[in-house]
Amino acid sequence: MSEQPVLLRVRGLDVVYKGRRRRDDFPALRDVSFAVRRAETYGLVGESGSGKSTIGRAILGLVPVARGTIAFEQKDITGLRGRGRRRLAADIQVVFQDPYTSLNPSMEVEDILAEPLTIAGWTRSDARRRIAALLDDVRLPADSGRRLPREFSGGQRQRIAIARAMALQPKLIVCDEPVSALDLTTQELVLQLFVDIQEATGVSYLFITHDLAVVRHISHQVGVLYRGDLVEHGRADAVTSAPQHPYTQRLFMSAPVPDPARQAERRAQRRALADAPPRAV
Repeated sequence: MSEQPVLLRVRGLDVVYKGRRRRDDFPALRDVSFAVRRAETYGLVGESGSGKSTIGRAILGLVPVARGTIAFEQKDITGLRGRGRRRLAADIQVVFQDPYTSLNPSMEVEDILAEPLTIAGWTRSDARRRIAALLDDVRLPADSGRRLPREFSGGQRQRIAIARAMALQPKLIVCDEPVSALDLTTQELVLQLFVDIQEATGVSYLFITHDLAVVRHISHQVGVLYRGDLVEHGRADAVTSAPQHPYTQRLFMSAPVPDPARQAERRAQRRALADAPPRAV
């Protein structure tokens, strides 16, 4: 099967968080390069502080890029601001980690979903039809629109957030730890929802997580970040089943398994890898 064309390409990306003095500057990302293809998912995995969320924020234009380029549909969007960035919002959306804080608690769900449509100039009747379709797509009852976010569970709130991200039929969604605040059963349901939406619409995901098991479930390609460096990348099945880099191996060994003996073996292997030096790809 032929490869899908590239939708988003990141080349040589550096992001530096400025301190009060130059010596306090913090290099969050160093020379990171990868590509997200149409109708596919690129998983970015790493521990807290690895820089994975910084990549998402750079793509969304929320942090300045010190060096490198971000191209969307072969157009450089690295320094895009103002009206150009607002126009791009129809094509690039985001789902945040916490479904409890990412939704306005004082707005009914219908108004939350209508907001991006209204800004884009949709009529009220067209917006109402689109909202009904969105609620159906994320498997929420038709009467959900007249309720407040606090009336829903965490998994249901994240479905609302996904519906909001899908409102304008984007080409790419940046998913920043979208299931980490959910219990395991709900995680599985929401991950399958992401997969089903992708199959139905052809949307691409940049899926940011700390969990190799999650990226194995949803990703086509995977990149592993360690302290701002992309240390391993490749097909998801290869990276998540036979990781080559010591850091990726440690992540793999950190995933719990139901067999106590096997879990003890993994814990010993993880300790043996703990002092392995990082090396870039």
